[in-house]
Amino acid sequence: MNNIEQNLHDVRNRITLAAQKCGRSPEEITLLAVSKTKPTDAIAEAITKGQREFGENYVQEGVEKIQHFSNHNDLVWHFIGPLQSNKSRLVAENFDWCHTIDRLKIAQRLSEQRPENLAPLNVLIQVNISGEDSKSGILLKELMELAAIINALPNLVLRGLMAIPAPESDVERQIAVFRQMEQALIEMKTQYPQVDTLSMGMTDDMEAAITCGSTLVRIGTAIFGARQYKS
Repeated sequence: MNNIEQNLHDVRNRITLAAQKCGRSPEEITLLAVSKTKPTDAIAEAITKGQREFGENYVQEGVEKIQHFSNHNDLVWHFIGPLQSNKSRLVAENFDWCHTIDRLKIAQRLSEQRPENLAPLNVLIQVNISGEDSKSGILLKELMELAAIINALPNLVLRGLMAIPAPESDVERQIAVFRQMEQALIEMKTQYPQVDTLSMGMTDDMEAAITCGSTLVRIGTAIFGARQYKS
């Protein structure tokens, strides 16, 4: 097996083992391949090995890839980077999901700019679960107020929450942070029955995230190798 094929195989095994260990079904967990900065031939290779959901951090690069693979109508494209209001239209017109809603202005623009011929945009509210000054996202105490407003926007579907915790090597501490997200999602579900998605867990902490109810893990390095930035 070549690298990407082997890597996808290994990551799927990690997901299966982590799910079984905490009594969950592996089918509950979506593998999102984070393809930012990766060339289209690497994505094409992942597609041939059955990968269908891809995450992009940079709007323009993501749109170019979506257009490149437009003949694959079964692919699902997630925007997972910080979103500036001047780029919202491109996300609204091209992506299936946006994971990084943390303010009302962006949500309103995405709803207004979503084309009528497309299904509503699936959105997640980004929570700054570690309270880091450098990170996007709202604080947990602000969550329900923002959720109520987003839920009323006509061209969005509020699907759940996303978080990028501060890096932490200790698994117990990883779990302690992820548990707060799990609890927040449970509370949201009581008010919004369509909420079903908890986007958390990356290459280094996906086992802890799955233990805490993650339904979508965002994996880049373990599939495609180290990041490649254009100089």
